[in-house]
Amino acid sequence: MKVLITDEISESGLLPLTEDPRIQLDVKLGLSVPELHQTIGEYQAIITRSGTQVDQALLDHASDLKIVARAGVGIDNVDVEAASNKGIIVVNAPYGNVNSAAEHSMAIMLSLCRRVTKANQSLKNGEWQRAPFTGHELKGKTIGIVGLGKVGGRVALRCKAFEAEVITCDPYISEKRAEDFGVKLVSLEDVVRFSDIITVHTPLNDETRDLINAEHLGAMQDGVIIINCARGGIINEEAMLAALESGKVGGAAFDVWSQEPPCTETLKALIGHPNMVVTPHLGANTFEAQKNVAVDVSKEIINYIDGRPIANAVNIPRFDPDLMEQMKPYIGLISKMGDFISQLAAPNPTKVTFTYSGKLARFDCAPLSVCGLAALLNHSTEQEVNLVNAQLVARDMGIAVEEVRSTEAESFSNLVTMTLESPKGTRTISGALFEGRPKIVKMRNFDTDFFPEENMLVISYQDRPGLIGKIGTILGEAGVNIGNMNLGRREKAGEAMVVFSIDSPADEATLEKVAQAVDARFIKAVHIH
Repeated sequence: MKVLITDEISESGLLPLTEDPRIQLDVKLGLSVPELHQTIGEYQAIITRSGTQVDQALLDHASDLKIVARAGVGIDNVDVEAASNKGIIVVNAPYGNVNSAAEHSMAIMLSLCRRVTKANQSLKNGEWQRAPFTGHELKGKTIGIVGLGKVGGRVALRCKAFEAEVITCDPYISEKRAEDFGVKLVSLEDVVRFSDIITVHTPLNDETRDLINAEHLGAMQDGVIIINCARGGIINEEAMLAALESGKVGGAAFDVWSQEPPCTETLKALIGHPNMVVTPHLGANTFEAQKNVAVDVSKEIINYIDGRPIANAVNIPRFDPDLMEQMKPYIGLISKMGDFISQLAAPNPTKVTFTYSGKLARFDCAPLSVCGLAALLNHSTEQEVNLVNAQLVARDMGIAVEEVRSTEAESFSNLVTMTLESPKGTRTISGALFEGRPKIVKMRNFDTDFFPEENMLVISYQDRPGLIGKIGTILGEAGVNIGNMNLGRREKAGEAMVVFSIDSPADEATLEKVAQAVDARFIKAVHIH
């Protein structure tokens, strides 16, 4: 795999890639947009930070790109929807720099409260003044944290260590999670009204843009302190400047900006305000964080090459990390089932139903459904279908996708069933794990019992004496060795379905001979990837 690096990335963090002989790593910094467009077609992966825009225009030139790796938490510079439409995986490093970001939030909060930057400059200017730089303690203050995620949670713990009272607003967490951090979960309005210090820790999206606006600033306590080490634009910067100039806000510390580098007059005035402590997006800029995020995205690229689950893909449904290990075998099972049934079912499916029965049904099975859908659709379109774009491709093909879960199971502790509906009828396949191996236990209304193999032959015919022998003879004459056989039937001398695993593929001429010899109703060679 050829991997392109377009931004400064920690060399030590890239060791998983540089030490892998399957990977060619090219570092090309400072490419212009036309140069990048001309170059990207050669690569299967790109690693960036915030300096490269992975937009629709770039992706249109990325004819062989499989994975975009953002060495950091944010993905503001990546058009995830455009990547998803092309089946390109987008991964980030959501944990590598969270400690650095939390520590930087505390650093600029304390610098502002204790007026460190002003005192520093005063002393460097040869002055000896103390009274003008009298500061505030964190102890006893009410600190409002907007967003109790990976960074916000760490900030909460650190603020608690300073004996502050911490309240938080986050619509996506439970009361219990807030209690685990020792903080009180309240509304945004209450954070605004009661906090002495407010710090934001949310991603930037349509929901959080201008989350703190002029109305909120007006409702805050006089002299409130505001911290933003998350993303520029979460706090409306024009309103922030006005609140500083009026004295409503006593001070603010910002590490991030809606435009980086900042060029607008508003941002220049905000940065230059005497009651602002400012840094140029340094939250993740520690040697430890830069190494960590590089290691994280490097490992994800290797996971992709090895076909292992990708933990930090932002556009792939994924299991709770605690469930990943026990779910891995079911990913293999449903992928084989989708691959298998796609080669047997009638064309133009209108609906696919995934049914999970037994203990498995207690968990979120959406990632399993996407895996099965991707395996199914890869035989139905010229476009490469994977976990990223499977649902989009199904939608574009007019295929409805449904998921059913039931904790009741008749014969198996866990059973996975795929049902395909089309104008020509319905096809069903069911599978289970046997000692960790995928096994097909039902096809249509026939009970079966076989492990999917690379080359298989499925035949349906009216059961009569001697037909199995004829099939074996024809295959033997063609040099095709039978590995295993499974026969399913509902009644004596009725319709039978036989599934052979064979050591090598059977050609069309051989299949035609078998079909004629047994008067087959259905015959199909299946190749499992």
